[in-house]
Amino acid sequence: MHKLRFGYFIAPVHAPGRNPAAALERDLQFVEHLDMLGYDEAWFGEHHSAGSEIIASPEIMIAAAAQRAQRIRFGTGVTSLSYHNPLWAADRIMQLDHLTRGRTIFGVGPGSLPTDSAMIGLNPTDTRELLQDNLDIVVRLLRGETISAKTRTHELFDAKLQLAPFSSDGIDISVAAVASPTGARLAGSYGLGLLSIGATLSADGFNALAHHWDVMEERAEANSVTVDRRNWSLCSPFHIAETEEEAHRQVAHGIKHWFEYFQHVAAFPQMAVNGSEVEEMIDFINQSGIGVIGTPEQARDQIQRLWDQSGGFGSLLQLGHDWANPQDSKRSAELFAQEVFPHFQGQYQSTIDAAERARAVRTGHAEAQLEAIDHMSRKYAQELADKA
Repeated sequence: MHKLRFGYFIAPVHAPGRNPAAALERDLQFVEHLDMLGYDEAWFGEHHSAGSEIIASPEIMIAAAAQRAQRIRFGTGVTSLSYHNPLWAADRIMQLDHLTRGRTIFGVGPGSLPTDSAMIGLNPTDTRELLQDNLDIVVRLLRGETISAKTRTHELFDAKLQLAPFSSDGIDISVAAVASPTGARLAGSYGLGLLSIGATLSADGFNALAHHWDVMEERAEANSVTVDRRNWSLCSPFHIAETEEEAHRQVAHGIKHWFEYFQHVAAFPQMAVNGSEVEEMIDFINQSGIGVIGTPEQARDQIQRLWDQSGGFGSLLQLGHDWANPQDSKRSAELFAQEVFPHFQGQYQSTIDAAERARAVRTGHAEAQLEAIDHMSRKYAQELADKA
């Protein structure tokens, strides 16, 4: 197993009716916390309606967060590419790449909320068709090409970006996928990364994981490009505590809103969650395989399950939520870094082995220490006797 990266996918999902400025500030503070804990990535979403996913521009959030968190990488999770002029989308991400000193990942997708696209006269079929057209333009622009093209919504005339990427290897791009092979086909065709947002949200999403990579490899071979599992990110929701009972108590703070949002507000049927009472909701998360509300050990088991089903991937992104209060959410992230990271980053067994080696020889070394102390005490006593 290669070293697995860890991060958060922050849509976010905040309860409506509360101070949005304070909520956005909490998101930024949370990313500072993740950076301090050693997380690798933080992704921000783009949404424009429905009152809970209140980040309209992931690029603006990343620009703000990058000034506070100096190490972590940032992804747009995702930029709804079908909504935008592809030239300006590419130009903004190029600027962001420079502002973050090469720490930007350009996550793209068609847009998840029909209430967003309806406001600009597009339906979900339109957005998926536009994604393919716009992605082709963006990939070529970021490679430095000059583009003349016409889509249903925009036309470009000899368009070319005025900046080159900050890093010599360019800007990483990932395409969102849920259960269908659409995202995997596009990512594979261009040799891009894959962002499996629906990795655990349904049986279809989980069962499709291995198939998605088969699609990636088939499309890559057909287009003479290469794909790398290290550029595949899987998302899953977690909340962990020192005990299972404590984790259950903590998520009672806000899990009802999260379920209510996906059951009755967001027209996003891929998020088919069930339950009307807190305990039912907790059971659904744990028993359906969507995620984990429990302990670090249960979180490790979930990641291993995803690894085995997929055949291997590059990063595990926790889906951000307000199930628990901010303090308990930060503690969950801390426990995850302390108790889960080492098992998948090659850091767990070496310290266990070192402790066992020391344990095996402790008695002999302890006796040698005592003998050394006794020897030096006798030596000093002899020095005093010689002076006398």
